[in-house]
Amino acid sequence: MAESPPKGALYGGQAIIEGVMIRGTSDAVVAVRKPDGEIMVQPLPQSKLWLSHWRRILFLRGIAVLAETLTLGMKALAVSANATIPQEDEAKGGELPGEQTLGGLALGGMIALSLTLAIVIFFIIPLFLSRGLESFGWNYWAANAGEGGIRILLFLGYIWLIGRMSDIQRLYGYHGAEHMAVHAHENGDPLTPEGLRLHPTAHSRCGTAFLLTVVLVSIVAFMFFPRDPLWIHFASRIVLIPVVAAVSYEIIRFNGRHSHWWWVRVVAWPGLLLQNLTTKQPDDGQCEVAIASIHAAI
Repeated sequence: MAESPPKGALYGGQAIIEGVMIRGTSDAVVAVRKPDGEIMVQPLPQSKLWLSHWRRILFLRGIAVLAETLTLGMKALAVSANATIPQEDEAKGGELPGEQTLGGLALGGMIALSLTLAIVIFFIIPLFLSRGLESFGWNYWAANAGEGGIRILLFLGYIWLIGRMSDIQRLYGYHGAEHMAVHAHENGDPLTPEGLRLHPTAHSRCGTAFLLTVVLVSIVAFMFFPRDPLWIHFASRIVLIPVVAAVSYEIIRFNGRHSHWWWVRVVAWPGLLLQNLTTKQPDDGQCEVAIASIHAAI
């Protein structure tokens, strides 16, 4: 039987180093397993951008959510990294876990670097490789399709490659626990390890599904812009990124709200399938961390 659509606020989050971040209606909450086994829970206030009226405006809210997600994600990673420092390192540094914070310039620099690398790898490299295809006689439509195909291959290859790392595999366990906790809350099941295991590790509103949607939407959007001259080809890919992200957010949001419709589940299926690479079945300890985070968020 299909699950009923979620009612009320939609919760989401991300996996971090030895922990989970859940975003609630007003604050985000980070829960991290410290080296001594204790679970540290710390709130992360959300910016006025996320809480403002912009989040209610179609398409514009997608850009606002993306900006807030990047900022919160970096802050959550900083908190989790500090919390998991071994005790001897804490003594040398003179600071306790969670006390260190990223300054505005440092945070902005990390976000800018991350975005730049993502744009270069997944947008600029496919652009130039696809222009090489034109020298083999590929026409406009074929070259654009080739550019999209290269983008998909780079995206899937990146996910597969980092998933071979042991630390990332553990992160994927927390990713699965985060999804299971959100599923359990949305379906009214007990927030216990047993309650979480009633649900899959994949979720239709996952960031992995969003990124895949961005890749697929970009293929369609870029078809309508000329490839020559080079500067227009290049500029169209950069300028359209916020538009593609905004449309992709609305698709993911719609899928999450209407997952009880069969055709929506068909549309969402590739994103759920891809999460076989980015989530793993968590152990009980990872489930406990996700439960601590969502308990504090709600």
